[in-house]
Amino acid sequence: MRRLVSLFFAVTLVLFGAAENGLASGDYKIEHKSAIVLAMFGTTVESSLDGLLNIRSQLMDKYPHTPVRIAFTSNIIRKKWQHRAENPAYVKAHPEIPPDVLHVKTPLATIADLQNEGFDTIVLQPTHISMGEEFLDLHTYVDALMNMGTMKKARYKPFHKIALGRPAMGTYGTQHPYAEDIARIAAVLASDIKLAKKEKAGLVYLGHGNEFLPGSGGAYLELASVMRGMYPGLVTAIGCVEGYPGIDDVIETLKLYKVEKVVLKPFMVVAGDHTLNDMSSDEEDSWKSILKKNGFEVVCVNEGLGENDDFARIFVDNAIDAAADAGITLD
Repeated sequence: MRRLVSLFFAVTLVLFGAAENGLASGDYKIEHKSAIVLAMFGTTVESSLDGLLNIRSQLMDKYPHTPVRIAFTSNIIRKKWQHRAENPAYVKAHPEIPPDVLHVKTPLATIADLQNEGFDTIVLQPTHISMGEEFLDLHTYVDALMNMGTMKKARYKPFHKIALGRPAMGTYGTQHPYAEDIARIAAVLASDIKLAKKEKAGLVYLGHGNEFLPGSGGAYLELASVMRGMYPGLVTAIGCVEGYPGIDDVIETLKLYKVEKVVLKPFMVVAGDHTLNDMSSDEEDSWKSILKKNGFEVVCVNEGLGENDDFARIFVDNAIDAAADAGITLD
């Protein structure tokens, strides 16, 4: 028995020494693994998921060897999907819903899951339209995560690099001028212009907006102006559900240009609740109803911007830019 105990301790000491020597000799290597997280506002409308999944599909096609995960930034929308996931009858009735939508998480939780799987290099690409409050929240998340350290060497930090891509209408700064992002959007919306011309109508977009951020409506006004210049002879006006410019400002623009008929579309990635209720419903406070009361003929098109392949590609391109700027390799 005493001989067995001695043998056990001898083997333990040998293994311990080998491990120490291995670490000391630099055999331990940190492998940087990259992934992409798409931070989406989300939607509870099943048919509207196409716009979001189109963006994900394009990124997966671009980088077939890099994991692409989705996350929803809206607490209300996430909780609704979580309740649906707990309902066997709903899951059975909707086999078309991807599992990562049914079990969707926050951006932070999604990044944490990736870190737990060994990914320490992340491109966090929002699918938001403008630099609103949810994009600014993502910015604080990235700053906080990148400032996480360890008591030991810096190379043991949870994350090597986290790069935040810009929203569709761009951000402040000189590296990627926002005016170029706005011009790119105007160019990819040519199909909407074509439809409006076919209908002999003006084009009105309903955006989300924000009533708490001063100046947040300026980008929408600039885009509408750029589109009127890029497509002469057709009037484009953009308003927001929240904040400035609102529906009254849209009507003022339409009357100024003597427009009598409009094509009304959401300026959102998905045609979700805001589209179905605030824009095109028969309720008296919907944009369709308000425009009709003001004498306009209205053609509603319930289609999210994400369903437009060219618009969806904007977010793919922005993720590519974010990776390149940060020196992150995606494959």
